[in-house]
Amino acid sequence: MGKPRSGTVGRRFTILYAAGFLGSAIVLLTLTYLMSGGGRVTSVAPEQPPAGRSGLAAAEQQIRVLERQLSDVHAQQNHQLLVGSLIALVVMVGFSLLLGRVLAGRVLRPLRLITAATRRISAENLHQRLAVAGPVDEVKELADTVDGLLERLEVSFVAQRRFVGNAAHELRTPLATMRASLDVAVAKPEPAAQTVALAGRLRTELDRVDHLLEGFLVLARAQHGTLADRTRVSLGELAREALTVRAADIAAKTLTVDGEARANAWTRGSPALLSRMVENMVDNAIVHNQGGGWIRISTEHDDIEARLVVETGGRVLDQGQVDRLTEPFERLGADRTGPEGSSGLGLSIVAAIVAAHGGRLALLARPEGGLRVVAALPPAAGSQEGTP
Repeated sequence: MGKPRSGTVGRRFTILYAAGFLGSAIVLLTLTYLMSGGGRVTSVAPEQPPAGRSGLAAAEQQIRVLERQLSDVHAQQNHQLLVGSLIALVVMVGFSLLLGRVLAGRVLRPLRLITAATRRISAENLHQRLAVAGPVDEVKELADTVDGLLERLEVSFVAQRRFVGNAAHELRTPLATMRASLDVAVAKPEPAAQTVALAGRLRTELDRVDHLLEGFLVLARAQHGTLADRTRVSLGELAREALTVRAADIAAKTLTVDGEARANAWTRGSPALLSRMVENMVDNAIVHNQGGGWIRISTEHDDIEARLVVETGGRVLDQGQVDRLTEPFERLGADRTGPEGSSGLGLSIVAAIVAAHGGRLALLARPEGGLRVVAALPPAAGSQEGTP
């Protein structure tokens, strides 16, 4: 569906106002012309005078001549009246269009202000309100309704974020207790082999749950939208650090890493969140890659964006399914149904962090197979110098 054209209501109001004026003027002009006789003079010719009354006949002839002259004058006056009225009508139609435009602008100005204010409000500033002042009319009623909707949305968002954060924090305590119990069981003299094996499996599952809870915490923090610790960060440097830390995982799957993560793509934001964003992008490329595959990581920059691009090979993916990968626990196919070390929140966290920094995340299915992930963030001042 195409984008609606701006000012449609204003144009309609202007056209309707001018059309109403034009119709009224045409009716008035028609009635005036008809009531004036339409330029016709009705005269009754006298009967033929009797013989011998030549003087009276001459007088009657002069009267008929005068009547014709008066009729011509009357017709000319009506013609001039009609032409002048048409000219005045054209001028007044133009004036009515201008007046209608001005009136439409004044009437619709509060609606434009409401539209602009609503567009500025997002998940990060739901506390803002339109707070339209003025008489209690339809416009104020609309603004108050929107304010009520924003208030309900704010309460819902805050409750959701608080629940996720509190639940993740509260669940960490029993996890720590379970870890301690496993350590005590294994630390006993000569523990049974089954106990050691069971403890190892349980610890693996506990680590998986802890990783999931950590993902919830980061996701809740990113969605909160409050980034107090904004500093200049190099996306290329974060990518190199993430690859260095995961060198063993890359070698275990015999992956080939190429590309150029330069240090001149700078952005401004939370170092902790941006580091987690890059780590999740790299982890996603490693975990969901095929053995012997490849990873290409590069950074790009211009006056508008600083971008981190992570590409992987593989089978051809459906773009419709790829678009849903930023939803929690969304995976592609049977090969993405929960590999070891994956919480299912990786790209969801990336999307939340990118949105919190005012950027955009693009997931593209490569035509030749594989996935291309682009995190584009606002550039920091001097992002092309390569110096912090």
